[in-house]
Amino acid sequence: MKRLLLLLVAALLALSACAGSSSKPKPKASELQDNPKTGKYLGTGLTPQQPRPSFTLTDTSGRPFAFGSKTAGHPTFLFFGYTDCPDVCPATLADIATATRHAPAGIAKKTYVVFVTTDVQHDTGPVITEWLHNFTFGPGVTLVGLRGSQTQIDTAQAASHITLASDGGKTHSASALLYGHDDYARVLFLQSNNEADAMAHDLKIIGSAA
Repeated sequence: MKRLLLLLVAALLALSACAGSSSKPKPKASELQDNPKTGKYLGTGLTPQQPRPSFTLTDTSGRPFAFGSKTAGHPTFLFFGYTDCPDVCPATLADIATATRHAPAGIAKKTYVVFVTTDVQHDTGPVITEWLHNFTFGPGVTLVGLRGSQTQIDTAQAASHITLASDGGKTHSASALLYGHDDYARVLFLQSNNEADAMAHDLKIIGSAA
């Protein structure tokens, strides 16, 4: 029951309007999830673990991208946001990029980073592509930008157990999920001053666990 309450609190904290959002504190050491096979995570532990969702959206080249099957078996960061976001989204993508640059080369080349826009009106394929080029990811990382209709984006968020965005996509979840080889997410990362270290730590653990 205590773990369930912690998860509910984390979910409520994870919803953020990009403009004027404030930093969130990192989890205390006593709240870190301790898994006997992989050690302690620095991200917020998920109990129960969340399965990799199945949804299909359109990538920046206009081709369908089936998230569940395309990324299956790979360490995968999944983040929902929008390109004109002034703070949460660029900060989160910058942290993910830093984490992948600090990952061992063998893990980086297996890792997917998937960004899904919540702004269905303005974020076209070229707009997403240009925005993602602002971030430098580790060598070999597969970077994917996705878009879709409002119904498709809502379905993808629901399948990922992410609170649906509102206000034209500008009020959206500030959570970045990290899935492992077994196709489950055990941790998420909330927007804060610096999540890069926690992401790098957990990516190394999850990426090493085959």
